[in-house]
Amino acid sequence: MNTAASENLVSKTKLETKLLVGTLLFCLFNKPALALADDAQELAAIKAQMRQLAAQVEAIEQRQAKRQGLKKTQTALAGKGRHNTGLAGGKTATAALGSGPADPAIRFSPDTPPASVAQAGGLPLRSHGSGTNPFGFEWLPASQEVVGHPRSVMDLASSSPSSITQTSVDHLPPVFTIGGISVKLGGFVELSNIARDSNMTAGPATAWGSFPYANNPNHGLSEERISAQLSRMSVLMEANPRKDIRLQAYIETDFGGAAGTSNSVQISGYTPRMRQGYFTFTQKDWGFHLLMGQAWSLVTNYSKGLLPRQEQLPAVTDNNQIPGIAFTRVPQIRIGKDWHEKYWLGLSIEDPQGTVDASTFSKSCSPNGSSFSGSSVPAGYGQSGTSCAYYQNSGGVLLNSGTHYTDNPAPDIVLKAAADTSFGHYEVFGLGRWFRSLSVMPGESTTRKHTHFGGGVGAGLTTPLGTKKLQLAGNILAGEGVGRYGPSLLPDTTLNSRGQLTPVPEIIGSLGLIGHPSKSVLLYTYGGVETAGRKSYMGNDGHQYGYGVSDLNLSGCSIEFGSCNAQTHTLASLTAGGWWHFMEGHYGSMMAGLQYTYIRKFAFKGNDGFGNSVSPTTFGNTVYVTFRYFPFQ
Repeated sequence: MNTAASENLVSKTKLETKLLVGTLLFCLFNKPALALADDAQELAAIKAQMRQLAAQVEAIEQRQAKRQGLKKTQTALAGKGRHNTGLAGGKTATAALGSGPADPAIRFSPDTPPASVAQAGGLPLRSHGSGTNPFGFEWLPASQEVVGHPRSVMDLASSSPSSITQTSVDHLPPVFTIGGISVKLGGFVELSNIARDSNMTAGPATAWGSFPYANNPNHGLSEERISAQLSRMSVLMEANPRKDIRLQAYIETDFGGAAGTSNSVQISGYTPRMRQGYFTFTQKDWGFHLLMGQAWSLVTNYSKGLLPRQEQLPAVTDNNQIPGIAFTRVPQIRIGKDWHEKYWLGLSIEDPQGTVDASTFSKSCSPNGSSFSGSSVPAGYGQSGTSCAYYQNSGGVLLNSGTHYTDNPAPDIVLKAAADTSFGHYEVFGLGRWFRSLSVMPGESTTRKHTHFGGGVGAGLTTPLGTKKLQLAGNILAGEGVGRYGPSLLPDTTLNSRGQLTPVPEIIGSLGLIGHPSKSVLLYTYGGVETAGRKSYMGNDGHQYGYGVSDLNLSGCSIEFGSCNAQTHTLASLTAGGWWHFMEGHYGSMMAGLQYTYIRKFAFKGNDGFGNSVSPTTFGNTVYVTFRYFPFQ
């Protein structure tokens, strides 16, 4: 027993010696600042959680008081001697509603960690004792998210609420920071039920100009689709190198892409696509703005200034907007200037594709047996021979090989001026476009280049009608070769007798009323029109060629399986709908939308083959029932 006791004593002595040596080494090599940093960070995290709970209690009591019909009373803690110095940005918390004041115990000293340690900032998800983060990545405090934005930021008071038409990411708090860059996330998940009275085999974007005439079996064949393709995500990254300079980068995507593998047979696998992707530079003191990337065209109507994500877009559910709205999303370089954020001037260099109608030039040609195929252009009256015209090519590297791209010699140029007044927003603009083709003239074996100028002028307005609950919004664009800017995609150009692209005269316009019967309901009605004029010539064979010709035999347009090559003259539409914001909280928001659109399509007059005039027309009805969940709002 003495031997065993002696061995236990020796072992215990060795263990105590090791513990003593380990403690001494820890004290020698460990930095005390790390322990202090742990304490500061844990304290900040606990405070942040307490602030979050206090804000939640306040929100619940506000809802209870509202249900009981009690008068709302909010008293700042600073006014009652309860200033909370721990809140971000020095903001004061409001007293919780109820029978008594806010808990006076929820008062904190400033979150100030030791000077030798990087600011903890109340970051509950940052590793303790990590010191300075080499990547500069930090989750923002939960307290900032809750106290700064205790309720949903959904706002339906605008004539074009960004939470519906965009993603409203500007009004959301940052989720995290990377170095000096704050990152905001926006978007929604959508489910739409679309019903059309004519089958267009289309997703949640209606090709307004493609409603079939009665000769097509799809006319009157109803179509019903359910789609989540318009679910949208966005990221906004912001930095402020100086207080007068702001840098922003914005990316927005949905699932409206339809690659060759997309189908709805086994799985509905539709591909993401880039809606917008651009960066901006703003110098506030100079009133200078720069945008580079893919964004809404400057032709698009704006609700305030000429800043991105301030576009005056109708709050509709269809992804192709409504007939009469001038818009497009396109790569561009834009510079702008504002004077006290009241008067604005913008210049944009943009790169949209042109649209060409060559339906009356049905034959193709390949001079000298060339592998290149163009459109055969009959000679004009008094001319002889046939020209061959080239104006587009299939997409190459990083472009869609199944789509044709026009041979643009230069980008479009848009110059716009706008004014924000106490009685509304007003703007005017000019648009310049260039169209190029190659042609082989009769008797020649080489091509000649031809460039024609097009463009137009436009205007827009957004103004209240005597009350903030009713607003008027309108836009107009008139010119030659501007059909690409309307959702119906009327042709920009057609061919003349020399194989040159000539712009088609067009007018695009809409007018809408937007009402706000309550804070959670938005109602709207829009009327729109898109119309094209004639651009044709008389051929040497006595027939007309081009767009808007009047000697086509259109008798088959009203007979099922009949032949109908009618050219669209005018599309007129009427749209009515609304949104109901029926649920909100710290978990996000839910909205429901209902929309109806009636469209009427008129063709240029033709004949029935017996000298009698024929005016084909058709119509279409669409109904949308949409639900959206906004997790960030």
